[in-house]
Amino acid sequence: MKFEKPSKIQAETLPMILEPPHRNLIAQAHNGSGKTTCFVLGMLSLVDPDLKEPQALCICPTRELAIQNLDRTEKMGTFCTGTTYALVVPGQNYSSAIKHQILIGTPGRMADSVRRRKINLDHIRCVVFDEADEMLSRGFRDFSITLLKEIDKKREKKNLECQKILFSATFSEEVREFAVNKIPKANQIFLKAVDLKIDLIKQYRVPVPTKEAKAAVIKVIFELGDLGQTIIFVRTKDSARKLHSQLAGEGHKCTSITGDMQPQERDRVIKEFIEGTTRTMIATDVLSRGFDVDNVTLVVNHDVPTERTGNPAYETYLHRVGRTGRFGRKGAAFNLVLGNTENVQLSAITKKYNIPLEDIQYDSEEAILSSLEAAGLSAL
Repeated sequence: MKFEKPSKIQAETLPMILEPPHRNLIAQAHNGSGKTTCFVLGMLSLVDPDLKEPQALCICPTRELAIQNLDRTEKMGTFCTGTTYALVVPGQNYSSAIKHQILIGTPGRMADSVRRRKINLDHIRCVVFDEADEMLSRGFRDFSITLLKEIDKKREKKNLECQKILFSATFSEEVREFAVNKIPKANQIFLKAVDLKIDLIKQYRVPVPTKEAKAAVIKVIFELGDLGQTIIFVRTKDSARKLHSQLAGEGHKCTSITGDMQPQERDRVIKEFIEGTTRTMIATDVLSRGFDVDNVTLVVNHDVPTERTGNPAYETYLHRVGRTGRFGRKGAAFNLVLGNTENVQLSAITKKYNIPLEDIQYDSEEAILSSLEAAGLSAL
């Protein structure tokens, strides 16, 4: 795995996770800071390889994150003889009870597998919620709490405990209070909002007059930039399809991923991007959380992230931008802003996190080139 020394969050949390009495942990740390390593080591350390029953669960909000976490766990568990792993996501079907010790999956498929008695909770020693703020938000909250109650009930009968590990780059105040209330006796590590900004990533605002100008700016960036891989975030599935068609029509090889795609198709698209077959990915926010590809040097926010209410999606912005600049690598984020509404939304986000944004003139190749040079991404 090429580890030389622990990151700050690893040095701080690994003793809490690994040393008895294995207390619960609620921790917040920047994207790309090594959180995954912490909880993977926690799961591996608690597994009894001689017991062929599920003993650790890692629950993730998206299929892509679950697959990525399984890959990391398998690599880190190479020398854990007798320990096996299983993916519990849509498209993975098990005809009988799952006997692997570490299960990694999504809430819906986990819940269905527990309900159909494919997963035995009697021996669960560790539960991890990756992207915990999402797992405890209203969409997944009922499942998460019901699961924890069921596991605790089974462990208490044996006078045993189950370690709960919650990691995320962001926690809203509401979710933070809820987590602290529902996960008792937990070590807690939280960051102030102003400490969440990612200083190593150059971030720009590009005001544009029309929707068509957004695609034009992206094309110029591609022509002038010496880019690794790029993720372009859009707000809707329809926007993803239209932008894909526009860029492909101009000869730019790209692919796109949205939540309504079939599991096998999503897997194929992700595999091609990870392997570098495609260098540009257009995505809705299905890919904003936890998806790590080392060679991503550029994030483009084609649309400012918003909630369904129209309010700024503060945490989503950090997660999107955090897809680049992993572990101190260079990176840049361009925010394409159309009209007053998007400008106000972006300004609210940058004010909350104290993010310095440089404005770039959308139709000036010189200005775009200068911004790429400042980020270390110029091809000229």
